[in-house]
Amino acid sequence: MCGILAVLGCSDDSQAKRARVLELSRRLKHRGPDWSGLYQHGDCFLAHQRLAIVDPASGDQPLYNEDETIVVTVNGEIYNHEELRKRLPGHRFRTGSDCEVIAHLVRAFSPTSAISIYRFPLWFHRRCKYEEYGEGFVDMLDGMFSFVLLDTRDDSFIAARDAIGITPLYIGWGLEGSVWISSEMKGLNDECQRFEVFPPGHMYTSKGGSHERWYNPPWYVEAIPSAPYDRLVLREAFEKAVIKRLMTDVPFGVLLSGGLDSSLVAAVISRHMAGTRAAEQWGTQLHSFCVDVGSPDLKAAKDVADHLGTVHHEFHFTVQDGIDAIEDVIYHTETYDVTTIRASTPMFLMSRKIKAMGVKMVISGEGSDELFGGYLYFHRAPNKEEFHRETCRKIKALHQYDCLRANKATSAWGLEARVPFLDKGFIDVAMGIDPEWKMIKPDLGRIEKWVLRKAFDDEAKPYLPKHILDRQKEQFSDGVGYSWIDGLKAHAAEHVSDKMMQHAEHISPYNTPATKEAYHYRMIFERFFPQNSARLTVPGGPSVACSTAKAVEWDAQWSKNVDPSGRAAVGVHSSAYDPTAQSLLDAKHRMTEVKASGLTG
Repeated sequence: MCGILAVLGCSDDSQAKRARVLELSRRLKHRGPDWSGLYQHGDCFLAHQRLAIVDPASGDQPLYNEDETIVVTVNGEIYNHEELRKRLPGHRFRTGSDCEVIAHLVRAFSPTSAISIYRFPLWFHRRCKYEEYGEGFVDMLDGMFSFVLLDTRDDSFIAARDAIGITPLYIGWGLEGSVWISSEMKGLNDECQRFEVFPPGHMYTSKGGSHERWYNPPWYVEAIPSAPYDRLVLREAFEKAVIKRLMTDVPFGVLLSGGLDSSLVAAVISRHMAGTRAAEQWGTQLHSFCVDVGSPDLKAAKDVADHLGTVHHEFHFTVQDGIDAIEDVIYHTETYDVTTIRASTPMFLMSRKIKAMGVKMVISGEGSDELFGGYLYFHRAPNKEEFHRETCRKIKALHQYDCLRANKATSAWGLEARVPFLDKGFIDVAMGIDPEWKMIKPDLGRIEKWVLRKAFDDEAKPYLPKHILDRQKEQFSDGVGYSWIDGLKAHAAEHVSDKMMQHAEHISPYNTPATKEAYHYRMIFERFFPQNSARLTVPGGPSVACSTAKAVEWDAQWSKNVDPSGRAAVGVHSSAYDPTAQSLLDAKHRMTEVKASGLTG
């Protein structure tokens, strides 16, 4: 991951302003410790902090087109950049960076170009200029990305964020009319009158002055999908998603919790790594990483590592280690959401150790539970329509929770996390399946994420040990140890009194903390980010075991819940299995599955 900061139209081209932009850009240096770049054109500034993953030698940013009229600063990876380069005959590329293709695409596929004539109807060309035209090139990009592109001919710009929001991005506005765009809130919060989260799957143009959605998949609408379940199609789509993420020129590994999702990621990499770019650079021996604080995850992860033959690394931390890191975690994740902080802390600690080993990129398992309804509360989904709508709501909110956690907890140490479950093509396949197949039906032997488990249930050549393939789901923060959560609650109780809780609603009328733990995190957050705009970037509302507020309506008892832990839904999960169905599942195989955001299930 890299860090980008753009300041556009600030009406100040002085050296003092340049120095201030550079100073603010350094707040993002943890995201990109390998190189710093700053481009200025009048009162427009594009800054970049680089983490070099592809073409470390020559891919420094900002990047340019041939005549340097187009300048772009990018955070992300474009997995299909080689294919796109082939569609740009006559263009001269300066680097081997996957991100450089953006600077060339914008011109080649603008409505005034000869190439674009064959792609879009005449009426489109008559009414559009390229900077108003997102679908023409943004939707062509296959990867995770946030970027700001400046056309120096008229100082117009376009900013865009990837479909799901894997990469973080914020946008703000200064009093003098400037627009600020930053990978993290800390890059702009002190300079903007107002700022907000840049919505995933959207673009923002200087001429339009507003967000426009470029990502419009079929599942965004209310229609319930009806495609039949084909396990081979699902398997092949996921394998393709994993393999394309092996594009790297630096050492990498896989986060392995021992749960289903991260184990499948590791299994696919192990099976298909030979012949990939990563293997050519670093060999076919895969390294896997796991974190623990007194939980069953270590054994499950070791079982998977032994089955796959990975070089496995276990990291241990104490509850006190985690508590000591809480302030740093909140500063880097830029949230006060309880579940996110609980789960980010072990990832934050683990990422530091992984980076110290010389690894710069890891592949992780976020997104599976949102796509397939893997959370415990999905047992209470009343019908397939509600099941599907909840998965849609969860996917749309990923950028505020798991994507934020996976990206920022790792980027805090200059480590990049890639997430194949959130591949655009794979999402289309997974979300096109009739949700009847995803419903949890113990009487038919279908536990959570049955369609995914079945897709990789290959008796002839097993991807995973059977007890891992059948392993039950649990949130990451729970899976790394219940003592961790209990320790956090006890620590918060030492800092937040009963009297403070009595006045919580008056102190924090928005997202009022319901527990002492939530209050404690809120106080820390507001020390770093005191602006009202900052408070509004964090979502709230009732939740049980990571559900949306709408799903809380599925069970009247859930409205009384104040703890977001997966333990809140354990009774729901257990009651979903009657004694007959329970016999279908071997108890020893239903340990805790990790909903890791970097170690995801």
